[in-house]
Amino acid sequence: MPHVNLSEIDPASYKAMMEFNDRVVEGATAAGLDPKLVELVKIRASQLNGCAYCLRMHTADAVKHGETAERLAVLPAWWESQYFTEVEQAALQLTEQVTLISDHSVIRDRGIKPEDHLDDQQLAAVTWLAIVINSWNRIAVSSHYPVAPKQ
Repeated sequence: MPHVNLSEIDPASYKAMMEFNDRVVEGATAAGLDPKLVELVKIRASQLNGCAYCLRMHTADAVKHGETAERLAVLPAWWESQYFTEVEQAALQLTEQVTLISDHSVIRDRGIKPEDHLDDQQLAAVTWLAIVINSWNRIAVSSHYPVAPKQ
């Protein structure tokens, strides 16, 4: 994959992406999603996509919203723990379904039906969050954004 920084080459598209992101986050807030859950959705999709840049950013954001190191540590195996509420589990299940949309063989049935725990507005909000973070993951990975320890 070529090393082209998309945000530098086409700042207008980057700006439009930022506006899209802001609108999606506003929608999540309007749907009543906890800011920590918004970050968990972003982190889980970024884990699945291998986006170090977004993982570092959204883990820090989650901590600012009060997320704990313990919950972040078990997030990759959220279904094996008792750390997450039914609403959070539903959102994480939906995030995995959206993120892995093209490979149905990897989407595991965790026994959770998102529609049993999230209302229509919340289902839409989580889906939009997953869509926007998947887009950001692709921008960051394609642009090879640097991710080095902060000095």
